[in-house]
Amino acid sequence: MTAPFLSLAQIRNRLILTARAVLRDHRTDADGRCQVCRTPECPVSTAARNVIRAAEDVQAAEEQASPGMGRRLRSKQ
Repeated sequence: MTAPFLSLAQIRNRLILTARAVLRDHRTDADGRCQVCRTPECPVSTAARNVIRAAEDVQAAEEQASPGMGRRLRSKQ
C-alpha cells in the first residue's frame, strides 16, 4: 500500500518499525562502536531513536487532546 491510502497511525507505526529495525542493525559492539558504521556514536542509530521519540511524543499529545479516542483507536488495530 502507498501512503495516500494509509492512516496517520499506520504511517507512524511503519516509521517506528523501520526505526526499530535500524536500531537492531546499528547496535553497539563490545568495543562501544556501531557494528555497521564502526563509529562510537552512530548518527544513524541516533536518528532512529529520535524518530521513535518523536512518534511517542505525537501519540502522547494525541491521547492528551482526546483521552478516550486513543484507547478506541488502539482497540481497533
